[in-house]
Amino acid sequence: MAVKAQSVSPGWELSQLLDIFPLPIRQALVRLPNLEEIIEVVLDLGRPPEARFASDFRYLSETPVSNEDIAHVCSRISQFGGDNRAGIEQTLHRISAIRNRQGKIVGLTCRVGRAVYGTIDILLDVLRSGKSICLLGRPGVGKTTMLRECARILSEDRKRVVIVDTSNEIAGDSDIPHPGIGLARRMQVPDPALQHGVMIEAVENHMPEVIVIDEIGTEAEASAARTIAERGVALIGTAHGQTLENLLMNPTLSDLLGGISAVTLSDEEARRRGTRKTVLERKAPPTFDILVEIQDRDRLAIHKNVAEVVDALLRGYQPQPEIRQRTAGGEVAILQEADTESMPQLADAYDQHDHHDEQIDKPLLIFPYGVSRNKIERAVHNLRVNASIARNWDEADVVLTLKTLERKGQPKLKQIASDNVPIYSIKTNTTTQIQTALRDVFNLGSIDHEEIALREAEEAVYQVLLTNQAIELSPQTSHVRRIQHQLAEKYRLQSRSTGLEPNRRVRIFKLPD
Repeated sequence: MAVKAQSVSPGWELSQLLDIFPLPIRQALVRLPNLEEIIEVVLDLGRPPEARFASDFRYLSETPVSNEDIAHVCSRISQFGGDNRAGIEQTLHRISAIRNRQGKIVGLTCRVGRAVYGTIDILLDVLRSGKSICLLGRPGVGKTTMLRECARILSEDRKRVVIVDTSNEIAGDSDIPHPGIGLARRMQVPDPALQHGVMIEAVENHMPEVIVIDEIGTEAEASAARTIAERGVALIGTAHGQTLENLLMNPTLSDLLGGISAVTLSDEEARRRGTRKTVLERKAPPTFDILVEIQDRDRLAIHKNVAEVVDALLRGYQPQPEIRQRTAGGEVAILQEADTESMPQLADAYDQHDHHDEQIDKPLLIFPYGVSRNKIERAVHNLRVNASIARNWDEADVVLTLKTLERKGQPKLKQIASDNVPIYSIKTNTTTQIQTALRDVFNLGSIDHEEIALREAEEAVYQVLLTNQAIELSPQTSHVRRIQHQLAEKYRLQSRSTGLEPNRRVRIFKLPD
């Protein structure tokens, strides 16, 4: 027997939002002729209250917003979380706070949340393909609304769907999820910084077939998304950016598309491609199989094979996605077919070793322009990479120079750039700076022990909040321990340093209620 989620009247939800405002503002809102089209209400201290629409706004009163008005609203909504967002029970409305330097709320953005059914019809065949899908688009274009519909449709197709709801924007600010998510289950996140941990927990504890996640924005979240995909779970998510190119050039999130690495080609392969010997290639399979650019609420650009599209982009080809438009009559029209024939048919970059393995012993040639050759050789030795100094720039694979020289627009550097030789610039002529540049050249990544220690502390904070069990961290220096103590304090947890140097470590715990 089919199970239907309980519905909620849109008129009832809007009235719940109106009820949080002081009487004069509420009366002004009710008198608006186009109230059903309102997007948000803005209250800024000392300014008239505003009602905002898609392309217009209207002042609701000539009387400036007072501290009492803001306090009135805050007393009728849930508590603000670490992301300065709150909500209203059993609705999708979102109230975001602006604070002054002392933490006092001086502004509110009260965004109207609506569960709009049917928004995903334009994408239904793609959604039901069982593949992982990334939705991109500018703020306010409807990404979260489409994400909510994806969860509803897949859950009512008898899929096991789990939503990781960081700001309670997908399923509402209540322990009982909004009916707009259908039969999907929802996991709330104690703090936005812990979103990646909840993503992994959802897979490990609740056996989902599909994970739905809004706003993947950090390296930890991108890594968690990759882990989910590698475990065979479909992922439907949104990320920061408007186009596939935006995402690919974002160093934090490019891993969602497979990541980029510099590869040294053999002479023969470089001639065959018509490129220099050092080129950019995709280094791993993409986390998402399909990427959808939401150009507006009724128009989408769909890249159905992200791996092929990324490979083509890195070789200078401009991919042609499928463009779909919802017509005034509600039908879906395909305005442009995807052009896959114009893209080069290449094997996956991470499997493509045959064209450069034969040159594995041939060093990468570095031409130093204003940089010490001895320090480059020392950095190469320290990193144990296969590189040597080029005698002339025109035989070099990369050029290493100083930022001060690059800013001055040296004629030789301009000539080098015009010949498409990659130029890496460093702030100072030191071995440490050169090693950092070479890490980028060889895609080695950076080793930041402090960052690793903070990630360990974040995971411990999440586990303590979840289980109330004390967690002991790895030994750290006094400087790092101090930062770990501050992190625990931020989440209102207790912490204590234990042990003797050099094995002194932080223990994070929660006092009993």
